[in-house]
Amino acid sequence: MTPIVTTADYIRILPELVLTAFGIAIMLIDPLLKPGASRKNLGWLSFAGTLAAIAATFCQIAWLARDPEFAKPGWFGMVQVDNFSVFFHILIPAISAVSILASMEYLDTQKIGGAEFYGLILFGTVGMTLMSSAIELVLIFIALEISSIATYILAGFRRRAAESAESSIKYFLLGSFATAFFLYGVAMVFGATGTTNVYRIAEVLSTQHSVLTYLAVSLMFVGIGFKVASAPFHVWTPDVYEGAPAPIVGFMSTGPKAAAFAVLLRVLFATGAPGWFWLVWISAVLSMTIGNIGALVQNNVKRLLAYSSIAHAGYLLVAFAAAQTLGISAAIFYAASYAAMNVGAFAIVAHLSGKGERYVTLEDYIGLGRRSPLLAAMLTMFLLSLIGIPITGGFFAKFYVFSAALQSNLVGLTIIGVINSAIAAYYYLRIIVYMYMHDERNDTPVAPISVSLGVGIAISLIATIYLGVLPNRVLADAVRAAQDLLK
Repeated sequence: MTPIVTTADYIRILPELVLTAFGIAIMLIDPLLKPGASRKNLGWLSFAGTLAAIAATFCQIAWLARDPEFAKPGWFGMVQVDNFSVFFHILIPAISAVSILASMEYLDTQKIGGAEFYGLILFGTVGMTLMSSAIELVLIFIALEISSIATYILAGFRRRAAESAESSIKYFLLGSFATAFFLYGVAMVFGATGTTNVYRIAEVLSTQHSVLTYLAVSLMFVGIGFKVASAPFHVWTPDVYEGAPAPIVGFMSTGPKAAAFAVLLRVLFATGAPGWFWLVWISAVLSMTIGNIGALVQNNVKRLLAYSSIAHAGYLLVAFAAAQTLGISAAIFYAASYAAMNVGAFAIVAHLSGKGERYVTLEDYIGLGRRSPLLAAMLTMFLLSLIGIPITGGFFAKFYVFSAALQSNLVGLTIIGVINSAIAAYYYLRIIVYMYMHDERNDTPVAPISVSLGVGIAISLIATIYLGVLPNRVLADAVRAAQDLLK
């Protein structure tokens, strides 16, 4: 019997189709434009592509509400659209949208090409969204590679800067090595269970495990641990973040990380995989501790936020170690909150860095509160959210994570997390002190905020405050996503 692809199957991958179409359109339009002309209009086109992908996700939501059968696996059992995948289908294109807005002015300032830049962001987003809906480990691997290849190239996009080329090479070499671990783990899962489908694996593992299964889980955790920058797989992060273009660092630290955590949730929970608890527990402790201690001694803001990213991966892993529905929903909410505040913070860092990213040290932020009160105030809000101060999304994100851990009797892990949060407050507040409380004169120029950048920062700021003041709607969506994952 010939396999039939239905309309519902195309709707299941509609966001990916939309993003691909816009990415191809940008690459085809670029040669038609005059050499040396600004590619900012292509940036707006790519931004429209991310909005269209979000609209396509709402089309999926409408199909889910109308037809319960739509939630079943499609595309020959490889893709599933449910509340879990829908949540990330909205979150990841939204991250890409803000990153694109933050990049338009940056590309003009740095005098680097734009068309392939925007195309790579869209193609990378295709891989990330597909990672969240794939239920076949081989397809997850392919989606992971689509996302990774795009980010490898984007990390080295400042072609005239040696440190950017270095970051791209390091990211590529270490990323390829980590991918091999993940793929070897997939091969071992197939050897142990005879399948690479998530739900069939769960059926087999519900009745039997073997030593091969434990090895497979460990290897896949290593591969995904690299993608989310959790310790001890974090060594690439500071160097890559320092050399990569600042808007891309904001993108890399949120979009791929959210997609990789979505994969990790499927691998650990939907398959019923055994033997992962202590791997997650140890990685969470190491990530929080190494990330925060490393950030304390940094003078470069991008490296500081890189270590901060490692620490936040640790906080998120605390939720993984908690009870299933409670912990998964807390992890999903944390991913959304962290994305909002971090992509906004890096958008401001990118703007302040100037031509050639010359102004990225703490000393360059001296007196920013006087030189640009609006930018300083917005950056302060993002930093306070990263600390976890009330009325910001970061507060409720940490609150839900630590509450889930306490309710799961993970008292020791919670205490370590709270202590690390206190340590983190020092280096975030240190940036604020430099902006407002240093008397030295600093004449570092601050360029006017462009329309695109202003819109991007505003979206991030509104999302950060919304998640801190009215978190219930997003948390309810996270709970439904967790319940669908565990069905």
